[in-house]
Amino acid sequence: MITTQFFNDFLQRITDAGRSLLEPSADTGIIAECHALLSEKGEARGVARARDFLDRYASLTEQEKREFFIAMLEQLGPDRDALDKAIEAYLEGHDEAEARALSYVAEPRSQELIRRLNRAPAGTRDLVAMRRDLLRAMQDEPRLAVLDTDFSHLFASWFNRGFLELRHIDWSTSADILEKIILHEAVHAIQDWDDLQRRVGAPDRRLYAFFHPALPRDPLIFVEVALTIDIPGKIAPILSTIREPIAPEAARTAVFYSISNCEDGLRGVSFGNFLIKQVVEELQREFEDLRTFVTLSPVPGFRSWARGQLVDRDGILKGSQRDLIEELEAAGDMQPAAKSAGAALAAIAARYLVEAKNARGALADPVARFHLGNGASLENIHPGGDMSERGLDGSYGVMVNYLYDLNQIEGRHEAFTHSGEVTHSPAVGKLLRAR
Repeated sequence: MITTQFFNDFLQRITDAGRSLLEPSADTGIIAECHALLSEKGEARGVARARDFLDRYASLTEQEKREFFIAMLEQLGPDRDALDKAIEAYLEGHDEAEARALSYVAEPRSQELIRRLNRAPAGTRDLVAMRRDLLRAMQDEPRLAVLDTDFSHLFASWFNRGFLELRHIDWSTSADILEKIILHEAVHAIQDWDDLQRRVGAPDRRLYAFFHPALPRDPLIFVEVALTIDIPGKIAPILSTIREPIAPEAARTAVFYSISNCEDGLRGVSFGNFLIKQVVEELQREFEDLRTFVTLSPVPGFRSWARGQLVDRDGILKGSQRDLIEELEAAGDMQPAAKSAGAALAAIAARYLVEAKNARGALADPVARFHLGNGASLENIHPGGDMSERGLDGSYGVMVNYLYDLNQIEGRHEAFTHSGEVTHSPAVGKLLRAR
């Protein structure tokens, strides 16, 4: 079996051989190096040019990178002359071969450049970093979103489920990977190594991550799981430093309490739906008595949406629900105010999760979109679920259970994807009827 390290070493030898064949040249602009790489015929020299280009790109300033992306957009689009001829040929014949030829010449040269850069040793890692830079540059240059479609299109293929490897992360996992878990935990910060050990080493805890062969030491996304007896409504007992672990064989519920993406450069590339479904399969193989699979999820946009309702006279919230939000925002101490709000706050959260839409007409809450899009249902809403400062700032402390019923996942996914239907429990339906 060829290992990743063997393959990387092999690529490096090709790069070194190709570099020896390159003729010394006067210093040229970085976009000129792109044209040289695209015109290169030799495999070894092409790999060497790609590696040299990526090294040069990494040395650029943020402004220079932005200028490079603009040049890439403007100069490495489709071959216009060839495209015009292909369009004319297709309109005349409407032939299948002409349609395919049209598709081929319509591809921007920037996509081929990205492919060639990916052949360099560690090229995939550098391209993920390059897209991270591009996403940042797009904040000042929105037109670069056109260029980002090239990265998104290729990354969707390179990082599809068939290439991903699921690994169980435990206390014996190498320290460099564990450090990245600490660094990238985005929902409930890992305080120190002792905290990490509780999450990956306790008998009733599990952590799984997806890896890619080109990035074998870098988790792409990971999920933390608590094995429990019942469905929890509060995060504090799960994260407690003094809790007593249960025997995992006694667990009947698997709780996904944190999902974190690790690579900003892979934003928009979907891993989470595959991750949860495969983790469910892994857990079922290990523990036959697990019956319930739920999340304990934050509601990150709830409070900002509720504040917006106070200035939107045509908004969803009226009467006593609006008054409650005003009282919470006026409270000097949010924690006791949120605790006393109870079911009334849960009813407002239910309306937010089911009825509130963003500017594109999709559900406003990103976590709800994720889980409902994966085929889960909205099961429970818990006021007081996360009374940490972060929980209060984001959602007045509200947390949510999304239920993954393995027999219903596909149907619920289809219903949400095609008609926006939010499947929810009778308990949530009762909250929706409250005013």
